[in-house]
Amino acid sequence: MDTTEEPTYGSQFNPGDMAWVLASTALVWLMIPGIGYFYSGLARSKNALSMIMSAFLCLVVVSVQWFIWGYSLAFSDTASPFIGNVKHAFFRDVLGEPSPGSDNIPAIVFCVYQGMFACLTPALAIGSAAERARLLPMIIFIFIWSTIVYDVLACWTWNPNGWSFKLGGLDFAGGTPVHIASGFSSLAYALILGKRTGKGSISQEHDFKPHNMSNVVLGTALLWFGWFGFNGGSALSGSLRAGMACIVTNLAASVGAITWMILDYRIDRKFSALGFCSGAISGLVAITPAAGFVGPGPAVAIGFFGGVFCNLASHMKEWLRYDDALDVFAVHGVGGYVGCIFTGVFAESYIAALDGTEIPGGWMNQNWVQVGYQFADATAGASWSFFITYLILFVMDKIPGLSLRVSQEVELQGLDVAEFGEQAYAYHINKIVTVDPETGEQKVVREEVSEVPQNHEQQHAAQGSVA
Repeated sequence: MDTTEEPTYGSQFNPGDMAWVLASTALVWLMIPGIGYFYSGLARSKNALSMIMSAFLCLVVVSVQWFIWGYSLAFSDTASPFIGNVKHAFFRDVLGEPSPGSDNIPAIVFCVYQGMFACLTPALAIGSAAERARLLPMIIFIFIWSTIVYDVLACWTWNPNGWSFKLGGLDFAGGTPVHIASGFSSLAYALILGKRTGKGSISQEHDFKPHNMSNVVLGTALLWFGWFGFNGGSALSGSLRAGMACIVTNLAASVGAITWMILDYRIDRKFSALGFCSGAISGLVAITPAAGFVGPGPAVAIGFFGGVFCNLASHMKEWLRYDDALDVFAVHGVGGYVGCIFTGVFAESYIAALDGTEIPGGWMNQNWVQVGYQFADATAGASWSFFITYLILFVMDKIPGLSLRVSQEVELQGLDVAEFGEQAYAYHINKIVTVDPETGEQKVVREEVSEVPQNHEQQHAAQGSVA
């Protein structure tokens, strides 16, 4: 009689911790449509649907990449200090073993939670390419970028074998792999693509203002809501430390929103909704690497400095003449870098000890070298993200069929119609534009409000009426 028993999984794990991480997974998932709506509102109406769908395409493409080899490259237990291997490709042996992040949750729960981070990060990065990037090359880029940029930085930062992890760098929820990576990659994308047609022309500058602030506010609300799972869930337990991470997350976002609004009011004498939303997100970005290492007092300082530095960085594109369409570099790149450095200043050992984790702390604990570790981690992540992204896009743009930018005609028409054949709104304002052949200067001759066909039958009818 065979007495061999199948292994029993789950008995050694904490059900409460598993439940919190799974709930946090859903919260982080919600951030993906959040960033889609946020970017959609900032773009022009003829590109609104394309921004929402681009975020969802990141979700599906990276979910497949994470299954094939992404998780294994980031978190295999036999990884090198630089990157993992394919030991867990296709989720092989990813089930009931203790996770790389905590012995209290199984690997499969940790895997799906970290997968949402991997899906969100390229959705942030592609914002700088808004309104002028071709869809098919973008999809291919997302897969490649996730493999050789995001997975590499995730291994450095969170894998126990990663060089930054071993060095002693502190990054609770993704200052480097998520925000610095997306921000500096977005800068490379913007530089490769060049400016949008008409951007920089004084006569057309009003055309590039956000078309729907309701979408921007809705996107901000979804992001803020999801960030409780993003930062709080990174404790990987339903612990005091998770509660503190949620407290400091909300506090830094609030201070960032107030700070940005005040800075904008000083110039425009208006309480800007866009300033509120940008400031809240800058505070959320800045607190991300520090969320599990700092208390409420330092969170106020981090939210304030995040708002100030990101606000200043948002004006850099005018001085340096690049077109980061949605300020991804200013908010995520600069905010992530600032947050990483200030984590080294304000990290305290007693906060980490709320769930039993031991760290030497930062300057608050007289551990003066910690800022050096943070600087090394942030700078290495920024450099890798920018140069590797630039190289990927430069090579892709030279391959026939993979040119990155749409034609000028498609750009003027809008990506909703050109790439998706559908639009976000039932009505659209068509502008009749003349272009000076010598200078390229555009001038709006006439504006017409037209009804947009919402299905294929209506589209064929519209084409027949034109004919």
